[in-house]
Amino acid sequence: MFEELSQRFEAAAKSLRGQDKISETNIETALKDVRRALLAADVSLSVVKPFLATVREQALGAEVVRGVNPDQQFIKLVHDALVEVMGGANVPLNQAPSGPSVILLAGLQGAGKTTAAAKLGLHLKEKRLRPLLVAADVYRPAAIDQLHTLGSQIGVDVFSLGPDERPETIASAGVSKAREEGFDAVLVDTAGRLQIDGEMMAEMVRIRTTTNPHEVLLVVDAMIGQEAAVLTRAFHEQVGITGAVLTKLDGDSRGGAALSIRQVSGAPIKFIGTGEKVEALQPFHPERMASRILGMGDVLTLVEKAAKEVKVADMEKMQKKLMEARFDFADFLQQMRLIKRMGSLGSLMKMIPGMAKIDDGLLRQGEAQVKRVEAMISSMTEAERKQPDLLAASPSRRRRIAAGSGHSAAQVDKMLADFQRMGGLMQKMSRGGGFPGEGPGGGFPGMPLSGPGGGPVLPQPSKAGAGGRGKGGMAARARPKAGRKRKGFADL
Repeated sequence: MFEELSQRFEAAAKSLRGQDKISETNIETALKDVRRALLAADVSLSVVKPFLATVREQALGAEVVRGVNPDQQFIKLVHDALVEVMGGANVPLNQAPSGPSVILLAGLQGAGKTTAAAKLGLHLKEKRLRPLLVAADVYRPAAIDQLHTLGSQIGVDVFSLGPDERPETIASAGVSKAREEGFDAVLVDTAGRLQIDGEMMAEMVRIRTTTNPHEVLLVVDAMIGQEAAVLTRAFHEQVGITGAVLTKLDGDSRGGAALSIRQVSGAPIKFIGTGEKVEALQPFHPERMASRILGMGDVLTLVEKAAKEVKVADMEKMQKKLMEARFDFADFLQQMRLIKRMGSLGSLMKMIPGMAKIDDGLLRQGEAQVKRVEAMISSMTEAERKQPDLLAASPSRRRRIAAGSGHSAAQVDKMLADFQRMGGLMQKMSRGGGFPGEGPGGGFPGMPLSGPGGGPVLPQPSKAGAGGRGKGGMAARARPKAGRKRKGFADL
């Protein structure tokens, strides 16, 4: 996401390199590049003008800081302005003072409301809350069945009355059921509607009046560009929204909608959808998104993803095996599948500072190599996975694995050689021989370890969390304590 916007912002900063300080002359050149970048990213013109004015005012009034180049200072100012235009800080879901919190999902046809409802339901469930999905879209064929299917996949209850009932009746009955049966939240999936369709918008108003929701979330397709501003304004004026969910952000290289919604409606973006999987939903943090846009990475989200998928005890066990050179193919397969649950290799790599510029072709090659290695390991017997030396001593085993995985014997030989090299590097590091992240077979630069064929091994989160914060570190805070039922929305 945001690849094109990131490149254009970088070009704007380059125009200030070699300058002694930011002046009225050179800032105008940089701001012209920023203006073109924002308009090309489909940011609404009503957002672009005040954004540029803010950056210009702060740039000319900024004090010269010794050791900070004008281009670096300019990027800092743009970063702060981006954070401000996107809302400043994460805004959690509103919570009912008593009883279930009612969350109404609205938006255009095809924006992904039904999938967003399921994603949000899973998100609440993972926070130890009990959500109820309500199927109030009676117009789209199979919408009710789709929500039931998604609810079954994630283990969340779904309420429906069929396609013949009025949407407001279904929504009201769903809220009553949730209140009677002790649910913590109600997620009402409504039909898609156009802002120019007066009858459908009036129906949305009736649903809101009937359910008295604590949240009205507008589901916006990130790929609609400048239309996001018009859509947001229309829904806000006619229905009244309290927040937004930005979907399909993974497929949008422009990302202008993320910069327009808050400024136009005053309502914050609360979640972003980053993929088709039900797990692909993240709380929206403006400062993290600004860092991604400027190619600075997003380490906090990366650590949270790892903390969500990985148990600290398992990682300590894995780290010990690595240091003792007992890491085998079964362990490597486990880590590869763990990375796949967190997202694509490309999306993870670009969360690491300095890796945003990595060539997409190289990332695709890396993902293809990981798939090849996974196929080879899957063709091994359990004994071969646990004892890699069996393969080194038996060409016939390697030929069998090659045939079973659909690859050549030479590729299997290379994979085994890379694996053995990694084992040697681990032994060297355990004896104080340095960090094995570089050199032949070292995989992608910046990754702590590399696996067979150059594929990455997942960074090991520790109890200290990010920044060495000790017992109360970020990784520790990201996981709710076992057995504790979390009723609040403040951390969502």
